[in-house]
Amino acid sequence: MNSALNNVVRDILRSYEEVGGLNNTDGHNLPSKRALGHVCNRLLQVLFPGFHDDKPIHKSELNDLTGERIRELSTALEDQIAKSLQVTDPSCPKAKAHEVLMRFLGALPGVREMLRTDIEAAYEGDPAALSNEEIILSYPCIEAIAVQRLAHVLYLENVPFIPRMMTEWAHARTGIDIHPGARIGAYFFIDHGTGVVIGETCTIGAHVKLYHGVTLGARSFAKDEAGQIVKGGKRHPNVGERVTIYPNSTILGGETTIGAGSTIGANVFLMHSVPSGSLVVYEEKQLKVLDKSQRTEALEIEWSI
Repeated sequence: MNSALNNVVRDILRSYEEVGGLNNTDGHNLPSKRALGHVCNRLLQVLFPGFHDDKPIHKSELNDLTGERIRELSTALEDQIAKSLQVTDPSCPKAKAHEVLMRFLGALPGVREMLRTDIEAAYEGDPAALSNEEIILSYPCIEAIAVQRLAHVLYLENVPFIPRMMTEWAHARTGIDIHPGARIGAYFFIDHGTGVVIGETCTIGAHVKLYHGVTLGARSFAKDEAGQIVKGGKRHPNVGERVTIYPNSTILGGETTIGAGSTIGANVFLMHSVPSGSLVVYEEKQLKVLDKSQRTEALEIEWSI
């Protein structure tokens, strides 16, 4: 057994030498996925005190508990920010990480205010929602949007790695994939949520409602002379205020704008702009209802058409 295991170790070590791009053994101390998962959990506790805890929290405890959580968050997140900044700039001073951290923490009250509008939108937009408490506790969109709004703050600070790691943490938990670069207005609601994809350069106005399976994606990618994809640029659509997009619709392209007050029906594939107040639907073939007891005759009629 020892000999066999030694052979396995030998082969894996050989793979480390021969297969590049998968090792970080001589490089920078990268940010930790596990540590950032813990940070995201702590941030949700700060944003929604009492909703992400194992025991009830009394208002009289809030002052001491919040101070304790912010101090713990500060230590953990500053370390991860410093590691991220030093990957792209090894000489980056740790003081810069502290400055970024403090601006991020200062943005938390504003993020909470935006989330209040998102919860209100969920309550008003879903007849099955019976209370704000139910929405915070059980709706995956609230967790995904909360983490994205937090990650967006760090994205605007040009912090590498961490914003995307945060939104992918939420993606893995909720099935909702929102890039941290997306700019999302107030009163945002994703009903059901599974399979929603929102790209980096997407801009979404206030009072927008999406259903499951919606993609706000890129139409194509510019390439350089060597055939390599050119990074950056406006690639994803703009969605105006008070737009509703129904399930499994795909809207692509950086030049595509959905005008304010529009409704996009289910299963629409759209790569061009539509004006404000539009209703976009596919005209389907006429629905047929057949008598199963006459199935053979019905099929013969169908095949003869």
